[in-house]
Amino acid sequence: MFWNTNELHGLPHNPFKSCVAPRPIGWISSVSADGHINLAPYSFFNAVGSEPPMVMFSSTGVAPRPTKDTVSNIEATGEFVCNMVTWELRDQMNATSAPAPAETNEFELAGLEMEPSKLVKPPRVKAAPIQMECTYVKTIDLPCDTPGGRNVMIIGQVIGIRINDAFLIDGKIDMEKIQPLARMGYQDYSSVEKIFTLNRPK
Repeated sequence: MFWNTNELHGLPHNPFKSCVAPRPIGWISSVSADGHINLAPYSFFNAVGSEPPMVMFSSTGVAPRPTKDTVSNIEATGEFVCNMVTWELRDQMNATSAPAPAETNEFELAGLEMEPSKLVKPPRVKAAPIQMECTYVKTIDLPCDTPGGRNVMIIGQVIGIRINDAFLIDGKIDMEKIQPLARMGYQDYSSVEKIFTLNRPK
């Protein structure tokens, strides 16, 4: 099939998100200007630079409020944390995706323990094997086809990374042991279970 994205695709569900997969999940913790703690997963998430290290996530479509809490919090305070989601944390991650009121602490909602960050105010997910503490760089507003919706890309600079020593083997992060979770589109997910190495040509 060929789908002109300006027209109807004729399928039971929109296939686009499954055409870019697997996608890592940024489990973003933030704090509002008045101190409310928020935790939410974003599957439009990735690294976008290494010198300095930077990450991005995108918040898309219509939210219960004009702007999603995570975006509002980061734009107001300039800080956030990216926590890595694993197979073992899949249910807790899913629980934090609920459209809860702004004052809801999703750590408590999902039964997750918080730990203080070292360089930023938002707390970390204690059970996450890797957490990246970030400062806000910029928001890029993107076109949005949904009336009343807002599509934005948030870019942050990673200023601190905490890696659980249990997942460091010979100085490298053991992704097979971590089993990070990825989004496949629809309601489908995958976890990393097999890794292989390809050396670049010289």
